[in-house]
Amino acid sequence: MDKQTLIRRVKETSYLEGDFVLRSGKRSTYYMDKYLFETQPDVLRALGKAFCDHLSDDVTLIAGAELGGVALAAATAMEADKPWVIIRNSKKDYGTGKMVEGRLCAGDVVLLVEDIATTGGQVLEAAKIIADAGATVKKIVAVIDRKQGARENIERAGYIFESLMTKDDLGITD
Repeated sequence: MDKQTLIRRVKETSYLEGDFVLRSGKRSTYYMDKYLFETQPDVLRALGKAFCDHLSDDVTLIAGAELGGVALAAATAMEADKPWVIIRNSKKDYGTGKMVEGRLCAGDVVLLVEDIATTGGQVLEAAKIIADAGATVKKIVAVIDRKQGARENIERAGYIFESLMTKDDLGITD
């Protein structure tokens, strides 16, 4: 799927208008429901391929934060034939109680994939967990940059940030 078709598919499957509160606490008159685009096989497959364009030879692992980053990380890992991990939002109080599901080792070089970046808060929390494990976040790549501070916050924290598309690419002017 070419980039313009992917942009069109993401918007037509997930763009909603109304009054929404985002994870960041900000209010918005539009919402990109990531689960609506991530659950479409053609879109998820194309996103996995597009994320692979952001891999470098030294990347050893793909990571995604729960819940929205899980399907994206899996699709990317399958396309790249690399292992992947899930970064939890909070420690579970049963079983192993880990913040990372899968095998994240000191020395790993990680491509961290994100669904929608607004302020970058969730992906920065995930990046900290990865760094605390002794691994390196090579790059953070989001499907959509809402252009509401994520790039600035992520780059200020010392990470490289890229997105597959922005709200401008989606024709959103709000």
